[in-house]
Amino acid sequence: MKKRCEKTQGQVELSFGMIFSIILIVIFISFAFYAIQKFLEIQRVAQVGQFVDNLQSDIDKLWTGSQGSQEVEYVLPNKIEYVCLVDYSSEIRTNKDFSTELKQIYENQNIVFYPYDFGALDSMEIRHIDIQKITEAENPFCFENKKGKLKITLQKSFGDALVFVSE
Repeated sequence: MKKRCEKTQGQVELSFGMIFSIILIVIFISFAFYAIQKFLEIQRVAQVGQFVDNLQSDIDKLWTGSQGSQEVEYVLPNKIEYVCLVDYSSEIRTNKDFSTELKQIYENQNIVFYPYDFGALDSMEIRHIDIQKITEAENPFCFENKKGKLKITLQKSFGDALVFVSE
């Protein structure tokens, strides 16, 4: 009879060890998915920051010259549907449903991402652009992000002080 009790007790200890191992594996896998998700979020924020830096750099190059025109393509996260240039000092006039949702985080900012969930990168300031001329017909003037690619044409005519941005 003693042998039978010892045999059952050994099986119970083994099953608790297996259950504990499975629980640990589930915890490690959950943590790994959480960490991957956070790294991907950091990558999206970095892409937005890099887009703003590259756009400002391209505008500055054109602004320092006397005239020119170039079509540039930027990479953005697919999560961003539109990049909008907004003149908050003038009336909002557009047929876009989301125009009332666009928000200005800080004063003097003129570029907004929709939908926004990038914290401090929800809206930024782009210098040396003629925001009044760009938003003359439609305010905000939005560019559609198609499959992570955004095409913008930058123009500056002879005698213009600022760069004009169009599709």
